Amino acid sequence: MSTLHLLTEIRAQLHRLANPATASTLQGFFKTGPGQYGEGDVFLGIKVPATRALAKTFPDVGLDLATELLHSHFHEERLLALIFMMRLFATGDIHTRQRTYEAYLSNTAWINNWDLVDISAPHIVGVYLADQKRTPLYQLARSPSLWERRIAMVATLNFIRAGDFIDTLQLAEHLLIDREDLMHKACGWMLREVGKRDQEQLLNFLDRHAPAMPRTMLRYAIERFPETLRQTYLRR
Repeated sequence: MSTLHLLTEIRAQLHRLANPATASTLQGFFKTGPGQYGEGDVFLGIKVPATRALAKTFPDVGLDLATELLHSHFHEERLLALIFMMRLFATGDIHTRQRTYEAYLSNTAWINNWDLVDISAPHIVGVYLADQKRTPLYQLARSPSLWERRIAMVATLNFIRAGDFIDTLQLAEHLLIDREDLMHKACGWMLREVGKRDQEQLLNFLDRHAPAMPRTMLRYAIERFPETLRQTYLRR
């Protein structure tokens, strides 16, 4: 089957799963109204497990097709494209992994909602940079794009899982002045993940920065603390 025919078939099968009622709910949940972070995003109304199941029925999707699918105004098509890219990265050789990583970062304009970032950044950017210089993360963290900054922070989840907290803590410090609530949530989430594995590291960070942390970031970071300790930091 040609690439064009395969792409047409993938889209046709995905659109058969569309549910207008679910789409309406998702449009609100992902803040797609004027001036909101997801402004203009269009949903078909397909839940993630169904999208993942569909991806399994197309085991041979290449990077070019996945990238083409990523350039869609339908949210679920972009999600499916990222699932294909993650699979390519996970199963590919060194060359394929590099090409997929580069394609991912070249197409961040279409990785433009928090779920798309969160599902993919640790598994592509985080894994690729695990044994590389982490400079790209700091470049992303300085981007005017909310989504590129979120990619930088959430990608470090892969490092955290390996017991490496340095970049998470440095990026969180850099992003203390970020204006976006979605970044406050991402930073707080990653700090909480650090704390699950090494509470002393998190406490040291909080002792230095809690008074300057956006309230949402702080609340996310200390979510698992005993109530007395939570209140101690909240009062700061």
